[in-house]
Amino acid sequence: MPDVVIYTSPFCIPCEEAKRYLTSAGIEFELIDVLIDEDVQDMLEERGFSSTPVISIGGEFIDGFDRARVDQLLGLTTS
Repeated sequence: MPDVVIYTSPFCIPCEEAKRYLTSAGIEFELIDVLIDEDVQDMLEERGFSSTPVISIGGEFIDGFDRARVDQLLGLTTS
């Protein structure tokens, strides 16, 4: 299973949806609050991300909670 990281911020509804979805699928993930870790915030901005969530799966970044893309990268889809 690839490493999964959710870059999040407080009061982020899509972040909560992503966390619920991954938890319900039994996927372990690391949670990083971009407001606490300025180095991470800088790294995401350098990659062109300006809002949360940003989800990293096996080193590939997803802007927002794109369930189909998450499923694809985790191998949860058959297509």
